[in-house]
Amino acid sequence: MNQIPNQEQQEDAGIVIIGGGQAGGWAAKTLRESGYTGKLSVIGDEPHDFYERPPLSKAVLLDSEGQLGLTRLFSEEAVAALNIDWHRPLRADGILRDKQQVIMSNGEKLPYRQLLIATGGRPRRPEGLWQSHKKVLTLRSWNDALQLRTQLAQSKTLAVVGGGWIGLEIAASARKMGIAVTVFERQSALCLRSIGSEVSQALLELHQNQGVEVICGCGDITLTDNNGQPELKSELTESQTFDLVVVGIGVILNLELAQQAGLEVRGGGIVVDDQGRTSDPAIFAAGDVALHSSLGICLQSWAYAQNQAITTARSMLDIGQQGYEEQAWLWSDQYAENIQILGIPANDSHCVIRQDGSSKVYFYLNANNQLVQMVAFNDARTIKLGKRWLLAKRELDPAQLSDPSFSLMALK
Repeated sequence: MNQIPNQEQQEDAGIVIIGGGQAGGWAAKTLRESGYTGKLSVIGDEPHDFYERPPLSKAVLLDSEGQLGLTRLFSEEAVAALNIDWHRPLRADGILRDKQQVIMSNGEKLPYRQLLIATGGRPRRPEGLWQSHKKVLTLRSWNDALQLRTQLAQSKTLAVVGGGWIGLEIAASARKMGIAVTVFERQSALCLRSIGSEVSQALLELHQNQGVEVICGCGDITLTDNNGQPELKSELTESQTFDLVVVGIGVILNLELAQQAGLEVRGGGIVVDDQGRTSDPAIFAAGDVALHSSLGICLQSWAYAQNQAITTARSMLDIGQQGYEEQAWLWSDQYAENIQILGIPANDSHCVIRQDGSSKVYFYLNANNQLVQMVAFNDARTIKLGKRWLLAKRELDPAQLSDPSFSLMALK
């Protein structure tokens, strides 16, 4: 059962959501749609309504006329109908679990009956000049995207530090704008933490074919200032000046609140069950900061932020339901390619490749020929089949998977 506030708390305590991102937005919407009529407060560190982040590195950057507007999760009318008590732009600086209150950055204390932590993450940056140089940017928020778009319009050369998904999406958008792009990646291959070497090679060739210079295994990168312009030197390259540098080396999850409150944090995330409950029965967590209850990792993906938040919001109302058990799934749009990734990599898997026209699918199978990960270029239908195979732990025939004349629908 959910914990009831003690008598010292204000009578108007309701549900408080910390975080105005996608997870917070879907939780708020789900709470109202599921019948919650009480007070609903949202603490957000941005002045904007809930919005989508995936378009920031693609459509927003390419919107040279600025016609797109905020990439809203929901319409203005839909957000107004949620009847949210907004506290923005503010941070939550502390949680008093014994009093069931949140301390906000303006010094006010906000009481809660139930609390949802959906604080997301912030871009990781190296120390020193990387933190302060005006021509070194990151991309995480709507304001970041607007600033980057303005700077890109004035640039002819761009360095992307980090060959992960966000860096490659920015590189693709910049190339579409006619900008010369160099990608620096310290590891030996692109996106190596999330995919196999075969897909890394495909990504490398994709960007090279579009004119991007990709430098993998570059080691440490040094930033200096050259008359206001950023200058980069790596272990493989001499000093080179760029008009702009974008750092995309991952995020730091905003776990400080959970740690300060004494919630169980493990493996880089807040420990939750499949209903989103933390070690405190009155506190839940959703989105990037919530450890996937069965995979034991934090999934920084659009699908997880939405669907796990929906499950958690329903759990907060004690609505009987199945727990969250969806597998890892994310996607990336680069140039004309839609790339979807299902599952997480395993060291002992082997790769089977299927090529059929413009689509190409990489199946990673374990020793029993069960699917552990799939990466599909321009083939969303096979990803849908893969979700079933992954859940059922179905044994697959590599010869059938690799044969484009064999209909995978026969394995439905």
